Parts: sequence; C-alpha cells; structure tokens
Amino acid sequence: MATHQHTSFLENHKHRVRLLISCQDQPGIVAAVSHFLHENQANIIQSDQYSTDPSGGIFFMRIEFELLEMIEPNKLEEKFKGVAQRFQMDWRFSYANHIKRMGIFVSQQDHCLLELLWHWRSGDIVADIPLVISNHPKLRDDVEALDIPFHYIPIDKTNKQAAEETQLALLKEHNVDFIVLARYMQILSPEFVVHYPNKIINIHHSFLPAFMGARPYERAYERGVKIIGATSHYVTNSLDEGPIIKQGVKEVSHKNNTNELKRIGRITERDVLADAVSLHLEDRVIVYQNKTIVF
Repeated sequence: MATHQHTSFLENHKHRVRLLISCQDQPGIVAAVSHFLHENQANIIQSDQYSTDPSGGIFFMRIEFELLEMIEPNKLEEKFKGVAQRFQMDWRFSYANHIKRMGIFVSQQDHCLLELLWHWRSGDIVADIPLVISNHPKLRDDVEALDIPFHYIPIDKTNKQAAEETQLALLKEHNVDFIVLARYMQILSPEFVVHYPNKIINIHHSFLPAFMGARPYERAYERGVKIIGATSHYVTNSLDEGPIIKQGVKEVSHKNNTNELKRIGRITERDVLADAVSLHLEDRVIVYQNKTIVF
C-alpha cells in the first residue's frame, strides 16, 4: 500500500532509471555507457564511480538518468546487452516508478519497526509494506492501526521448517522484493536465505570490543566501553557476517549505566536500520564479495 507521498514520488520519477554496473576496470567504460544513454535520449542526473585499482581492478558505477519517454524495461535492457557483453559487466537497471515491496520481520522489541513505519508514513521511505511477520503477537495493534496486515507465526525448535515455509509462501503471495529484520530474534535457515540473496537486511548492536552472545550490554558496561553502535548488513549463512551496508556510533562514558546503554543502543539501531533501508531502496548498494560499495 502506498501513501499519498508515494503517489507524488511516482509522478515526479515516472521516467527515472538507475543503472548499476561492476566489471573489470578498463578504458572506455564511462564513454560507452554515456554514448548509450545519449543514443536513447537519456539525461544523466547523477553519476558515481569507483575503481579498486585503475590497473586491472574492479570498476563500479551507479548512474541515474531521466528518459525523454519511458520505454518498456525489457527493450532498454535488450539494447544495453551489447555494451554489457563488450565489457563483461554485471549489471542491472532499476526503475524508480517500480515501488519496491518491503516485508518486515519483527519479534517483541518495537523501536526499529516503529521507526520504519514512521519514515514510511512521512514519505521518507518510499516503499510498499504488504505485510509484517512476527513470532510474537505483541505488536499486532501497532501494525494493524496503519492498515498493514500482521501475520503471527510462532516458531520453536519443533516447527521451524514449517514456519519458514509459511513465511516464504506469504512473501511470494505478496510479491515481496526484500525483507527487513527489525529486531527479529530468530536465525533464518540457509533454505530461507537462498530465496533472497542480498535482499534481507538485518540490524544488530556493535561494540568495541565485541560482545557476542547473551547480555552484551551488561558485559559492555562491566568493561567500561566508550563507544556504542549498530551495524546493518545483508543476511548470509554466516551469522552477522554479511556485507555491511551502514554503521553508526555514539560516545558513552562511565556515567551511563546499563539501561542508558540500552537506550542509546536502541536509538542508534533504529537510525542505522532506516538509513540502510533507504540506501537499498535507492539502489545505492553494490555487493562485491562480502563487502559493499555504497554510493
């Protein structure tokens, strides 16, 4: 479901397209892409590029442009295949007038969910939210108050596979493009993750030093940490080790007790997750190996 702000966005971006490219760095890439766009009556709005090494490194590019008249996506892609094959590109077009459909998974903590919903209502996050899935019923009223369907799917050791199959069926039914784990306190199985490669965004706390496992804030307080943060990343089969999209930090001191550390942590988590979701929605992230190039 789209808000009225999304209607305005669609009207203002109905001819807007983004092209993301990665390939071996070599002369002529930018010239070839620019020539292609010129031939197709495109006006470049923004262009970003980066090379890991000008001599044989990997070249990355994100270019955003307006078409004089929108043509069918498959026709534009068919036309670009010659350029892509010439430089052996990994590439994709993304059309701004296709509002991405975001499924949200949540457990009992509400701070990340409510932040996303606030940004969505205000139009800062341009996405459709066809459903929220939770393994607890606690946040049903918050979600349904915005006319978003809420699906309570309890999970334990005995039904995990069946629960994930139900979740996947719902996501497919609602044509979900990507998933946001808004403090969803379950580990997704490899059989689930394989359906959404680099399309599941997670958030978790970050400390220096790291405190993995139970009671991280209590142990961080005992060590007297001086910074606290959050990391948002794509989910892979390696727990909390997927490509990082966005990180944020806050300074803390001996004056902050455990509850204050948790409060600061929640603020940082919700801000970082909202930023990561925006970057994904705007097609500003290119995944390379287990890292990201973020334009």
